[in-house]
Amino acid sequence: MDPSVTHAIEDYLKTIYKSQRNGPASTSEVARAMGVSAASATAMIKRLAVMGLVDHTSYQGVRLTPGGEKIALQVVRHHRLLETYLRQVLGYPLDRLHDEACELEHHISEMFEDKISALLGDPTHDPHGHPIPTRSGRIVDVAAFPLAEAVEGQDVEIHRIADEDLELLRYFEEQRLLPHERVRVYSKAPMRGPIELRRGRKRTLIGYDVAEKVFVVSVNA
Repeated sequence: MDPSVTHAIEDYLKTIYKSQRNGPASTSEVARAMGVSAASATAMIKRLAVMGLVDHTSYQGVRLTPGGEKIALQVVRHHRLLETYLRQVLGYPLDRLHDEACELEHHISEMFEDKISALLGDPTHDPHGHPIPTRSGRIVDVAAFPLAEAVEGQDVEIHRIADEDLELLRYFEEQRLLPHERVRVYSKAPMRGPIELRRGRKRTLIGYDVAEKVFVVSVNA
C-alpha cells in the first residue's frame, strides 16, 4: 500500500465504496457513516480528489476513481478475510467481528492476507454473507432477496444478513438465522405481521422488519 495512503484515507475510501452502490455518495452520507462533521468529511473528500482517488462535484456527490476503488477493495478484502478468520478459527461471536477486524485491517501485509486466505480455503464470502473481493479486486456474488418477500411454503437458504446492528446480530446468532441455513416460510401474517419459519420440527417466529434484514435465495425442497 502507498505510504501516503493513511489509515484515515483507507477508512474514507472503504466508506465511500459501500455508500456509492446506487450512485455517487453524498457528503452527508459519508460524514454520517464515518461519525464526523460534514465539514470534516468535505475537507477529506477534497484531499482525496487532489490525490486522484475520488471524483467529486459540489452538490452531486462523490465517487471513487479506479485508483480509489482498488485501494477500497484491498481494505474490504482484508476486513472480510479477518472477520472470517476470527469467526472460523478463533470462534468470535458475530457481534464482535466488525470492530475487531477494523482494528486489524490496516496492519496486515499482502503475504499475511494470502496466508489467511489459503488457511481458510480461499473463502468467497464472510460470516455475514458479504462477498470477499479476490486479490485482483473482482467480486462474485449471487442475487438474493429479502426473506420478507418470500411466499408461504417457499424453501429458502439464507445468503446474507445485515451487519450494522449489534443487537440484531446477537438475535440472528441466537435464532441461527445465519448464512447457509435453510428454512421454510410456513406462514405470513397480513399487514407486515410476523413470519413463521420452520426447520424440521423447530419453529421460529420473526418480525417483518427483521425479515427485511435477512437476504435469501430460493432452493428446492
